[in-house]
Amino acid sequence: MATNEELAKLRARIDALDERVLRALNERARLAHAVGKLKQGNKVYRPEREAQVLRRLLEKNRGPMRREALARVYGEIISACRALEQPLAVSYLGPAGTFSELAVLKLFGSGVRAQACASIDEVFHQAETGSVNFGVVPVENSSEGAIDRTHDLLLSTPLMICAETVLRVRQNLMSKSGELKRVRRVYSHAQSLAQCNLWLSRRLADAERISVASNSEAARLAAKDAAAAAIAGDLAVQRHGLKLVARNIEDDPNNTTRFLVLGEHDAGPSGKDLTSIVMSAPNRPGAVHALLTPIARNGVSMTRLESRPARTGRWEYMFYVDMQGHRQDPKLVKALAELEKLAPFLKILGSYPAAVL
Repeated sequence: MATNEELAKLRARIDALDERVLRALNERARLAHAVGKLKQGNKVYRPEREAQVLRRLLEKNRGPMRREALARVYGEIISACRALEQPLAVSYLGPAGTFSELAVLKLFGSGVRAQACASIDEVFHQAETGSVNFGVVPVENSSEGAIDRTHDLLLSTPLMICAETVLRVRQNLMSKSGELKRVRRVYSHAQSLAQCNLWLSRRLADAERISVASNSEAARLAAKDAAAAAIAGDLAVQRHGLKLVARNIEDDPNNTTRFLVLGEHDAGPSGKDLTSIVMSAPNRPGAVHALLTPIARNGVSMTRLESRPARTGRWEYMFYVDMQGHRQDPKLVKALAELEKLAPFLKILGSYPAAVL
C-alpha cells in the first residue's frame, strides 16, 4: 500500500509536469499564430503538414500512452492552434451524433464549427458555395461497399479531395435503463440493424427491429421509450442521455467506413499520399486493360478500382482509381500524362495524405 507521503510526492511531480505542459502548449500556440501571420491567412488547414506532425509523434511514441489516444490528444492541440489563425466551418452528413460527425472530430478536432446536412448533396453544395470551408463525406464501407451518391457527385464537383480518414464502425446498444432485459424494441438505421444481425438474433431474438432514418434518430426515439433500445455510436449516448447496454455488437469486428475531406484545393506532398482519379474507357475490347497499363508500367501501386455507370444510356462506365503517391511524384506525373492521351475523359480528384490511423 502506498503511503500518503508517497502519493503526495507523485502528485506534486504530476502538478509540476502539468505546468510544464501548459507552458509548452501556449508556446506552441504562439508559434502556430506566428506561422498564420506569415501565411497571411492562406490555407489555414494544411492536411499534409498535420499528417506529418502526427506520423512523427506516433513514430517516437514509446508508451504507455496508446497510439489512438495520442493521436486524439494531438488532434485537439492542432485544432486549438488552428482556430487561433481562423475558425473553420465544416459540413457533414447529419444529423448530429452520427459516424460522419465522429469523422469530422477525428479529422479537424473540436475547434471547428460542424454543420450537419440532410444529404450528401447538401454537404457538397455548402462547400461549393463557400458556406463552409470544407465538406466531409463517406465514400466507402468495408461491408456495404461504395457510397454511390458520393461517387456521382465527385464526377462533376469543382472541389478537390484534400484528406481522408478511416473509422472503425463500433455499434453500441443503448437505452434509458441500461438493462438488456427491458428491451422490447430496437431502433436503428437499416444498415446498422443488418450489421448487428447475429448479435440481435442471439441476445434479443424476440425484440422488434425498427428501421429509422439514422442512428441519431434511433437514439432520440429510445430516449423517449423505456422499453426500447437504439443501436448507435458513442456520440449518440452522450447527446441523448442514454446508458450503454452493450458495446461493439457489430458482427464484423473489422467493419470500417472511409471518409473524404473536400475543399477548393488538394494537399501538398506529405511523404505518404494517395491520388484519386476518375476516367472513362473507350467502348472497345481491351480498353480497360489499356488504361491500367500506364499505372503498372510506371511502377505506381493502385489501391482501389471502382466502376460506375456513366449514365449516358450507352452501357459506358466511369472508373474511379486510387493510387499510392502524390500527383507531383515523377512516377505519377508520367502515368497521368499517358492516361490523358488514352482516356476519353480523365479528372484528377485530388492528392492527399493517406489516413494516419
